[in-house]
Amino acid sequence: MQIYDILIVGAGPIGIACGLAAQKAGLSYIIAEKGCLTNSLYNYPLYMTFFSTSEKLEIGGIPFVSISAKPVRPEALEYYRRVTISNQLNVRLFEPVETIRREVDIYQVTTDKTTYQARHVIIATGFYDIPNMLHIPGEHLAKVNHYYKDPHFYAAQKVLVIGANNSSVDAALETYRKGADVTMVIREEGIGKRVKYWVKPDIENRIAEGSIKAYYHANVKAIREHEVDIQTPDGLVTIENDFVLALTGYQPNFNFLERAGVTLSRDAKKYPTYNPDTMETNMPGMYLAGVVCGGMDTHVWFIENSRDHADKIIAHIAGKPR
Repeated sequence: MQIYDILIVGAGPIGIACGLAAQKAGLSYIIAEKGCLTNSLYNYPLYMTFFSTSEKLEIGGIPFVSISAKPVRPEALEYYRRVTISNQLNVRLFEPVETIRREVDIYQVTTDKTTYQARHVIIATGFYDIPNMLHIPGEHLAKVNHYYKDPHFYAAQKVLVIGANNSSVDAALETYRKGADVTMVIREEGIGKRVKYWVKPDIENRIAEGSIKAYYHANVKAIREHEVDIQTPDGLVTIENDFVLALTGYQPNFNFLERAGVTLSRDAKKYPTYNPDTMETNMPGMYLAGVVCGGMDTHVWFIENSRDHADKIIAHIAGKPR
């Protein structure tokens, strides 16, 4: 069985960047991805606009050309796909990693198809696969979705959007503009401070004029087939409802990290242990890259500021005796 220098878990932008850096350094590698290429980006809303400009989403020194300053989802998918294919990266798609086990100085990485051997493992799995649940009655109903894709589906429907950050605001505005009757439930006193600066005035103005209803300092208490109960500062409010978009954020697969041997902080943040200079975890030869490094603080890392993780990791691996 071939022993790879590196096995990379995740074929998102940072996983691809790690593959490019490994290839450039002359290291043997393989990338295992549980879904399609850039699976998380593929599952983003159809019309999502990135906060970053295109040059800050570039990986491997390969130019990302966009027709506007802020690229949109289809442009990003095109870019990362072309980068992967034109560089003939060694990617295995639709092959989820099930276990990672260290034996002496070699990692045995088992997927749903086979087992690979590698001297080093890079985990670049992101955080978009596991939604933060509400843990309220009715959350299991088919009308409740923790992901938002296309506004047309919600035309002429009564839609409740839970949350006040970018995904929630985008969903509220887009469904409203496709003819939905939109209500937002916001836990804090206002729209999130991290909402894209060109979108924030739009949602605040729509709320101020009454086009979109918003309950602040509020929480959803129960969901039923045709109604939702909302706890507000003025008491319990029941409204008619057809669909709920519970866009309350997502989290890394902490169980996967722990099973791989990565130590997490014992507080609610669940920060994984790693050396910020090399990105190596408490497990020798195992590294973290990208947003998975942030634990529950999923807003700390993103493509723009974690692209250099690939170079840090590969430099550390390449500097070891072989």
